[in-house]
Amino acid sequence: MQAWRSVPKTASTAFSPRLVAAPLLALFLFGPGVGVAAAASTPAQGPAAVAVASPDFGNPPSGEIPILYNDHTVYAKPDVLKQARVLAALVKDGHIYVPLRSMFEQMGATVSASADGKTVTAVKSGVSVSVTLGQHEVVINGETRPLDVPPILYKGILLVPVRVLSEALGAYVEWVPSQRVVVVRYIPATPPPVAPPTPAPTAAPPIPTPMPTAVPTPPPYQGFVEAAISASKNYNEFSAGQYCRSYLVSAAYAFKNSPFAVKVDYREDAYVTSDNLTDAYGNHYTRFATIDGGYALTPVFLARQSSLDARLEYQVAAPRIYVGVGYLQTSTNYGYPHLNGVGVGIEKLPDLRRGINFYGSAFYYPTASGNYTVADAASPNFGKTYRQQYQITKYDVGLSLIFAHSPVYLYGGFSGDQYTAKQNAPIGQTHNGPYVGLGVRF
Repeated sequence: MQAWRSVPKTASTAFSPRLVAAPLLALFLFGPGVGVAAAASTPAQGPAAVAVASPDFGNPPSGEIPILYNDHTVYAKPDVLKQARVLAALVKDGHIYVPLRSMFEQMGATVSASADGKTVTAVKSGVSVSVTLGQHEVVINGETRPLDVPPILYKGILLVPVRVLSEALGAYVEWVPSQRVVVVRYIPATPPPVAPPTPAPTAAPPIPTPMPTAVPTPPPYQGFVEAAISASKNYNEFSAGQYCRSYLVSAAYAFKNSPFAVKVDYREDAYVTSDNLTDAYGNHYTRFATIDGGYALTPVFLARQSSLDARLEYQVAAPRIYVGVGYLQTSTNYGYPHLNGVGVGIEKLPDLRRGINFYGSAFYYPTASGNYTVADAASPNFGKTYRQQYQITKYDVGLSLIFAHSPVYLYGGFSGDQYTAKQNAPIGQTHNGPYVGLGVRF
């Protein structure tokens, strides 16, 4: 496992780690003969069993995650523990794994492995913890307990789910999304002071140690809706760089505990066509190229062109980097055919964490096509149907500004598309420019 960039100590002072479990802490530290305040017992009953609830870590991103251990970091390789180096955890299928040997030895245990290397045992003060690669169980002092996921081997290092730390060692474990680290705290208990003997000694009841209060962390967002306005430029057979009044609407949803997400983009460009011909009566016309190779005139008019883009995406990297397949449909108000096409691309969805977040996308549609029938009775091609085709590229890049405790945020950037004529299309087209808008995350 590669070394992660060091996390400064001061980053941990804002954390309040969640208590995952502590029923075996005193037993592990002092041996079977010492009473445990967190699990009361009577002489007849013996130590009481305490059920440990599985921690809810929210939705940490897949891949390697830094660990902050007792306000400092350690190195992941076995038998090597160095200050200011990073012990990396692994998030896989929604579960957090940690290196067993590095963590147990850092906590004072002696770690050994079987001859085949598949079974690893940690021993301290007469308490034994054992796990086997691929088996859904942990053995604590001979007692077998089930695990939701088995230990795994990653880059030659045996990794175990964090539940092993909590149930075996009584460690506190928490995923902190704002800092993108896993926090592990392990504070060895000290024996309670022994009162000096008195002529008539009396036994005092054990005083429970106050447990830290968990600070709830906001869950990661599942989706967002955005709307923006853009000052774009438009180039096509009707426009030689006229400014558009463009409207942009986007919505996305990332499925919980799944690598899949969906995204929908809608764009409408409205522009006045070029005024490039005036007759003797003062009438203004737009002279434009036709798809059958000729030219025609039309009075200057307000043209509208829109596109709807629906995408199914799959996460390939963190944070929120996806590849996907898209379906594109375009339409106009001046009688041209609807174009339809399927394409592929890559997208970085915004993290929508407090502060400034980056996002962007690029999708390519090799063939977007539609049928066009000539309706001009004066044309020699009147009634003839043409198959019109374009090659379309869409792109978008921008920043979002997230405010604390507010679902509403600002965002802005630069977006556009480029149409390359392939068949029965007069010329290519471009629509691009800056935009700014508001979004709502949920």
